[in-house]
Amino acid sequence: MSKVSKVKVVYANWCPHCVPTTVEPMKEVAREIGAELELLDIDVAGERADEVVREHGDWCADYIIPQVFFEYTDGTVKHVMSGYSESVDMTKRAIANLRRSAFYRKASS
Repeated sequence: MSKVSKVKVVYANWCPHCVPTTVEPMKEVAREIGAELELLDIDVAGERADEVVREHGDWCADYIIPQVFFEYTDGTVKHVMSGYSESVDMTKRAIANLRRSAFYRKASS
């Protein structure tokens, strides 16, 4: 059975939905799962960040950040969350929902 090997976060330092709202909880998630954390800042790792979102996430030319992905030991990448442009509170709620989900419990066991 494949396990989560990496938690990838596509984000920007200037985005309040990203830092600290998503990046800090995903550091905890990576520790809980026993996975590496890969932070892909769109302003630094632009093409690589775009590639991950284009291949596995919610892609459009002006895509929403943050986006979070789980990469498994077999190479599979699953998009697990996108932020909400409506409010930071909605992004916080999405993170809380992910962490309470059966999907997350399975990934962290």
